[in-house]
Amino acid sequence: MSKVSREIINRLNKLKEAIEHYRYEYHVFDKSTISPEALDSLKRELAEIENKYPELISADSPSQRVAGEPLPEFEKVVHKVAQWSFNDAFTEEDIENFDLRIKKRLNLEYQKKFNLEYVCELKIDGLKIVLEYEKGILVLATTRGDGKVGENVTQNVRTIESVPLKLRRAVDLIVEGEVWLAKSQFKKLNVEQKNKGELEFANPRNIAAGSIRQLNPKITASRRLEVFIYDLASSSESIPSTQFEELKYLAELGFKVNKHYRLCRNTEGVINFWRQWQEHAPKEDYLIDGVVIKVNEKKLQNELGYTGKAPRWGIAFKFPAEQVTTMVKDIVFQVGRTGVITPVALLKPVSVAGSVVSRATLHNEDEIKRLDVRVGDTVILQKAGDVIPDIVQVVKELRTKKSQPFVWPKKITECGGGGKIERIKGEAAWRCVDKNSFIIQKRRFYHFASKHCFDIEALGPKTIDLLLAHGLISSYADIFTLKRGDLLALPRFAEKSADNLLAAVEQAKKVSLPKFLAALSIPQVGEETAIDLANHFQNFQKIVVAPFEELEKINGVGPKVAAAITVWFVSSANKKLVNDLLKQVKIEKFAPMANIGGPLIGKTFVLTGTLKSLERAAAKQKIRERGGAVAETVSKKTSFVIVGDEPGSKAAHAAARGIPQLSESKFLKLIKE
Repeated sequence: MSKVSREIINRLNKLKEAIEHYRYEYHVFDKSTISPEALDSLKRELAEIENKYPELISADSPSQRVAGEPLPEFEKVVHKVAQWSFNDAFTEEDIENFDLRIKKRLNLEYQKKFNLEYVCELKIDGLKIVLEYEKGILVLATTRGDGKVGENVTQNVRTIESVPLKLRRAVDLIVEGEVWLAKSQFKKLNVEQKNKGELEFANPRNIAAGSIRQLNPKITASRRLEVFIYDLASSSESIPSTQFEELKYLAELGFKVNKHYRLCRNTEGVINFWRQWQEHAPKEDYLIDGVVIKVNEKKLQNELGYTGKAPRWGIAFKFPAEQVTTMVKDIVFQVGRTGVITPVALLKPVSVAGSVVSRATLHNEDEIKRLDVRVGDTVILQKAGDVIPDIVQVVKELRTKKSQPFVWPKKITECGGGGKIERIKGEAAWRCVDKNSFIIQKRRFYHFASKHCFDIEALGPKTIDLLLAHGLISSYADIFTLKRGDLLALPRFAEKSADNLLAAVEQAKKVSLPKFLAALSIPQVGEETAIDLANHFQNFQKIVVAPFEELEKINGVGPKVAAAITVWFVSSANKKLVNDLLKQVKIEKFAPMANIGGPLIGKTFVLTGTLKSLERAAAKQKIRERGGAVAETVSKKTSFVIVGDEPGSKAAHAAARGIPQLSESKFLKLIKE
């Protein structure tokens, strides 16, 4: 090991100080006093010294922003300070009500002593991050996770230039902020993806979130992420007495703080700030989806405290839903397993809120008439938060003279039986008259084999289509009588795939009562109603003979569903279907769920889309364990709609009714509390 001279050590320290100074000027004050090329030259000199004298490398060195080998997985970390998310506001009335709630909650002494002021900060659309420093050195960076436990992403966060590895004072603290990707950088990355012949990224937020969770920090470094710090969770120094001063304090320590914040004396000032940034937001190089409003005085924040899921002293004032225009290329029809017909608009592909959309449900005939939507029309497509895009208006000024009103068809070929259709009495929906058309049969078989019914993993839609086309199945019972030779005679069916299917079918011969009921495709009986029926009767034969009067009194059933059940079991064809099936499968003894209280008692949840962290069945079980109820459809009884990735029309229905929606992270936080 070479002896290090005092001159080398001094030079190294000066390089570190200079690089940190220029980083601070650029990220905190947007000042570039030297060129990027000159700064790179200083970094190269620092790296050369450290390569020659590795004993001089320290954790706060700018050279250590990319260090270490790729991780096998992320370590889970329990947060020292609980991480909250804000409740949302969407209208000016929501803000007035928020202000009123705060004033009512604060006692008179506080109201006399302090002015109720608010600090408005931009709500950056990125990924929340929590940073911990000891004696001014970055020691830990974690994702928010579920608010109590996050993931250790320190290696990746160290690659972000706007995150100081060493603060300007040797202070112990925990701060919170938002990781984001510049719009300009997003465009560059997609050009690179296109040149490589790879899929383009959907939006900057997704890249930011995905980059932070890369196991290889070098990939994170290549994305050139940024961070705004906006909250001081704890500090070994005195915490500023106001939110406004706290933001200044964070910048003084070396953090990049978004400069567009304002102190407002009343809600009028808050609403004006929100209006101004609706217009200005698209001009910034980062995504902004609203304004975060916080009570300025820290003592008042402490007095107000928290609800079970959010601070009472703050709220996120979201911008209106993003809207774009596109053209309706055609209107087509989908036939469901119960024969209900859903019209779907085929659209000229367009990007809305970061997603490329080419289809939108038109729900039913009445909705088409209400919108007066026609093929060839230019329409306004809207997406609010996690809700699926919805056609909200036709731009009739762009309609051509040749445009003709859309006429609901008298027949739909897929319905079979001559394509006859009928409108369901008392509803806006149409359905196929022939309840046993080929398309409906296919949908029923898909449903029967699905995870929430018999869960026959190897029996997917393509295999079902193949079995139907070759006449190997015509009823559910046929699935359980398939032979190896039958399958090997089919095209593209090898020995392994045949054995896998037969093993899956054998495993499915034992089924729970709720899954058996749900698999029958009884109209109005979905997964949740099946559970309600099973809990009440605990025996399949009792359900078969149950009178209408008993059925309709069951919570979650009611007269409409009760009528559908009694009619279905009276049918001789359905009786044969069930009897044949019961010769092949066994319904397991059912243990009803205890009817106990819990934190979610009296609340009804509807789920839509895919949850990343747990299966839908597990999510429903957690709701029931806490006293809540789960429903299949959105109604006036719905308390919350839980929205996962790629949600269905339930999210749009909930938005139209003003029913609160929960993201996956908010739902997880709710059930853990």
